[in-house]
Amino acid sequence: MRSFVPKSGSALLCALLALACAGNAHARVTERAKQKAAAEARRAGIQQQQQALQKEIDRTESAKDDASDALAESESAISDANRALHDLKQEQLDTNAKLQSLADEQERLAKTIETQKQQLTKLLRQHYVAGNEDRIKLLLSGDNPNRINRDLQMMAYVSKARAKLLESLRANLAQVEANRDKVQEAKDELEEIEQDKRDAKSKLEQEKGRRATLLASLSTKLASQRKQASKLEQDDKRLAGMVDQLTKIIRQQELAAAAERKRQEALAAARAKAEAEAKAAALARAKAERERLAQQGKPGAKPLPEPEPPKVVEEKPAPVKSEPAPNILPPVPDGAFASLRGKLAAPIDGKIEARFGSKRPEGGPAWQGMFIKAPEGAEVRATGPGRVVHAAWMRGYGNMIIIDHGGAYLSIYGYNQSLLKREGDMVKAGEPIATAGNTGGVEVSGLFFSLLYKGKPFDPQTWVHF
Repeated sequence: MRSFVPKSGSALLCALLALACAGNAHARVTERAKQKAAAEARRAGIQQQQQALQKEIDRTESAKDDASDALAESESAISDANRALHDLKQEQLDTNAKLQSLADEQERLAKTIETQKQQLTKLLRQHYVAGNEDRIKLLLSGDNPNRINRDLQMMAYVSKARAKLLESLRANLAQVEANRDKVQEAKDELEEIEQDKRDAKSKLEQEKGRRATLLASLSTKLASQRKQASKLEQDDKRLAGMVDQLTKIIRQQELAAAAERKRQEALAAARAKAEAEAKAAALARAKAERERLAQQGKPGAKPLPEPEPPKVVEEKPAPVKSEPAPNILPPVPDGAFASLRGKLAAPIDGKIEARFGSKRPEGGPAWQGMFIKAPEGAEVRATGPGRVVHAAWMRGYGNMIIIDHGGAYLSIYGYNQSLLKREGDMVKAGEPIATAGNTGGVEVSGLFFSLLYKGKPFDPQTWVHF
């Protein structure tokens, strides 16, 4: 018995394995780059809406010499750089996990391919040892018919097994090549992430230095303005105006969403009605045809089968004929936030320096929220589930986030060093949304926190579990 594989079998295996070694040297545009560009395009509309809202607030301002305005660009840039670093860290973790998964899959495929190669080698050896007889020679051999039949069946089995094994091997080799491309793309994405991280760190250090210089030059004016009751009143008025505008936008979006749901329900009802009418008409026609054939008395006439319901062409939803809805997504369902009274998560770990309704040392209006002292960079968390409707720098409050919790409830987080979320993002209770700071011209690092119902602030003390 020969114990070697025929040259034709070896050549076949080599040809198949060569498919797995072909490299892909052309330059790639990574999937990450495509998704990044698409995300930026989607956010452009929301940012335009936010900028328009900010301009509307600014047009009502009487004082244009606020010292903190000089810090706006720098503090916003610091926030953007920190958010980019936060996002890139998560991207890096996800990409490394993807690489590990691909490595595991590649190892599994390698073992499967090795097993299939051994099976194919065995089949080719058996075919060669059998004398490489074909079916015609076997039929004309004059041998025992039972043996001929048995051998023919064995040859058919071997042929099918070999074809199936070859097809499976080709598929696995193609999968190896596809995985190799995915691994290369993941590595390219990691290189992009590393470069983006370097850029973000460089930008962060640059803006930190710029802000420190501005703070040193503005320290006297900032300290003076912090003591002006009129400025504090204007800050409160500005925030109230922002909240009023956001409340209107949210309400607009709710009405638009309700109208769209009603329109979709009407379309679905119309389609169901049309399908039912078409089916009833088809059944009526079939019944009439059977009655006609029965009256003719044709021998052997068989009743027509019940027809299948006709296919109804899917109607594409027509565009809503109303004013375009604002580019802020609808809030979470009503009632979810109110049910959490007394159970809301604390927005930050720190010392409460000022409570709702307490007097300010410098005079002016009472606190319309709470000030919680915390170190710069401390984690700020969403107090409840909701959707971010504002994430930008605002005079008097620095980098500020506002979350819509549904049911006309809002929560506000101000003075942040960095904002980790953008307008439109959904957040969970306790999820990090920002880092504490002293932006907007305040002196001490911490968090301004406020809860509102129908645009009016109320005491968070009985709602939040501090």
